[in-house]
Amino acid sequence: MQGLMQPYPLTLVSLFDRAERLFGDKGIVTATRGGLQRTTYAEWARRTRRLGGVLDDLGISADGRVGTFAWNTARHLELYFAAPCTGRVLHTLNIRLFPEQLRFVADHAEDEVIFADRSLMKVLAPHLEHFGTVKHIVVMDDGAGEVPDDDRIVDYEELIGGAEPATFEDGDEQRAAAMCYTSGTTGNPKGIVYTHRSTVLHSMGAMLADSLGVNERDVILPVVPMFHANAWGLGQAGVMAGADFVMPGPDLSPGAIAELMESEAVTLAAGVPTIWMGMIDELDRRDFSSLERIVCGGSAVPRALSEAYREKLGMPILQAWGMTETSPLGSVARVRSTSSTARRTSSPTSAPRRASRRRSSRCGSSIPTARSSPGTAGRAASCRPAGPGSRRATTTTTARPSRSPRTGGCAPATWRRSPARATSSSWTARRTS
Repeated sequence: MQGLMQPYPLTLVSLFDRAERLFGDKGIVTATRGGLQRTTYAEWARRTRRLGGVLDDLGISADGRVGTFAWNTARHLELYFAAPCTGRVLHTLNIRLFPEQLRFVADHAEDEVIFADRSLMKVLAPHLEHFGTVKHIVVMDDGAGEVPDDDRIVDYEELIGGAEPATFEDGDEQRAAAMCYTSGTTGNPKGIVYTHRSTVLHSMGAMLADSLGVNERDVILPVVPMFHANAWGLGQAGVMAGADFVMPGPDLSPGAIAELMESEAVTLAAGVPTIWMGMIDELDRRDFSSLERIVCGGSAVPRALSEAYREKLGMPILQAWGMTETSPLGSVARVRSTSSTARRTSSPTSAPRRASRRRSSRCGSSIPTARSSPGTAGRAASCRPAGPGSRRATTTTTARPSRSPRTGGCAPATWRRSPARATSSSWTARRTS
């Protein structure tokens, strides 16, 4: 027997519609060579629908691959939704691939169009004559760089200005939404296809308190490139939550990033270790009082780096684990809190110092603890009970009853995967005792 509760397809169309309907006044800031460009969700949504019409006008096939070769900008976020919401597949091309790998990836994916920032055309131009399936190159003018003479090149703003808005309709949640390729450390890069369903589930996972905690109050700065595993899903998760965005554009220098974090009151910033290493000297010169979480991935965070941020800002760096080709939910949930271990091994004299650094009460050193957001007060009371020998002199909550390994003499449940069905793949449990 199958249940009938809320049999609604998990697609990016629903995320887009919700953001368009509820968060029209929220902002998206893009850093450009000419200064900051500001837009709202309402304007972004209008342009995204027109971009869907552009894909129709260009004759991109029903499931055609739409390549992007771009920095983190509001335009790139338009592409994040226009392609999958019209049934096409977003394919973010890594701007740092070797030339032969870039050509391989574009041909292997069978990209029909590539949207490229003007400042990156000097990197893309030598490959134009080698692409076998690319029919159009759409240039997004970010104020710098030469545009080669090629009949396939058209201007982004001109196309949007003359296009009719597309109608986004829900479809099959298992339909492909986006593609990423690995960096090709072993042979040619390997292509990974994300479905609408997997992307929506990843977005929901990124909004969990024990993962990234993306929420509507956030101002998100994705320094991680939007071609790097879809910026770890922050583009879709932020839109789903209705968060504000600050897009860094091409300038990823420590000074530029620090200026954005301070001036735009960023609450959540994400980037690879080299970004946060370069930022060390900026920590004492800037006001980062708005910052609540720093996320780092791509490689392991050196302990000294995380401790430096804990010392200077009162929060450690949150390590995000995952790979381009892993399950989207594999990298967004905390594995285990470390707070109880810290309490057991700490000395009584270290408590005042530790308390001064933890001005919020989030549980676990893997989650930043410096500044609590609304609704987090008293969250420490819900942390797991400490082990024997821990000191909880300041705890005023009622102790939880101890749990026995088994209840009522029953054996632990075992889990099995149900037979695959056309609409879903649910999990069922059965008792073996």
